[in-house]
Amino acid sequence: MAENNYAHPEVLVETDWVAEHLTHGEFKLIEIDVDTEAYAQGHLAGSIGFNWQTELEDTLRRDVPDKSQWESLLSKAGISNTDTLVLYGDNNNWFATFGYWLFVIYGHDKSKLKLINGGRKKWLAEGRSLTTETPTPVPAIYTASEPNWGLRAYRDEVLQKLGDPNLTLIDVRSADEFTGKVIAPPGMNETAQRGGHIPGAESAPWLNAVKEDGTFKSADELTAFYGGKGVSEGKDVIAYCRIGERSSHTWFVLYNLLGYEKAKNYDGSWTEWGSIIGAPIEREVATVPGVGGDGKVCPP
Repeated sequence: MAENNYAHPEVLVETDWVAEHLTHGEFKLIEIDVDTEAYAQGHLAGSIGFNWQTELEDTLRRDVPDKSQWESLLSKAGISNTDTLVLYGDNNNWFATFGYWLFVIYGHDKSKLKLINGGRKKWLAEGRSLTTETPTPVPAIYTASEPNWGLRAYRDEVLQKLGDPNLTLIDVRSADEFTGKVIAPPGMNETAQRGGHIPGAESAPWLNAVKEDGTFKSADELTAFYGGKGVSEGKDVIAYCRIGERSSHTWFVLYNLLGYEKAKNYDGSWTEWGSIIGAPIEREVATVPGVGGDGKVCPP
């Protein structure tokens, strides 16, 4: 496959295109970050800011928003079912891809759902303009579909499928997290009780999917890397990380760019698995070719 010959290239928009169409009113911009600090410092003109920690999860249940919570969030933000949405965010679009995953789960028209290739990182690197002006959206009525939980993996499913040759488990954390040398990246508050990885999982740090500027690698490169980890047509594939945000980035690659429609994101991830009493855990040296391999630590 040639570069950019993705299974669904229409899900990506480039920074040049966004800059050219920014004031045309053809789409609604949503910046999704771990919190609102980056958004407050400056964002793309007209973009709505979502806080991943408090708005894209139910903090009491430690779960994704339920249908009514999702509808309320989007309605208050002035988003309707017919809107074309362009998502982007910090940390190489981790949280934006998590938002994308939720939009697909709740049935937003995928032809009206886009991601800025390279996200906030590339926009800033190119010296493009930001604003601190916060839009005041006109409330709308958003009606979500019944959730498609087929895109989400749960711990019981993973437990039941351990050792299944038709399942590929992808651990997208750093090599040191995979081996159990560290339980979580420095400074992270939500962690597991033990370190290691799910038995049979392949170490495939998320960073292998992107170039230096944060844009996605070519279809050829992605196919070669994930194919080398056992991802193939017809097999189930589940990605996980610490809490589900890095793995949503890998899910986006597998589901959209490579076309693996059976790909799932395990958002409970290692924080859940590494705290389950009696859960099987492996610890071994990771040998990951390229970025994040050979014992080197990937960015968290």
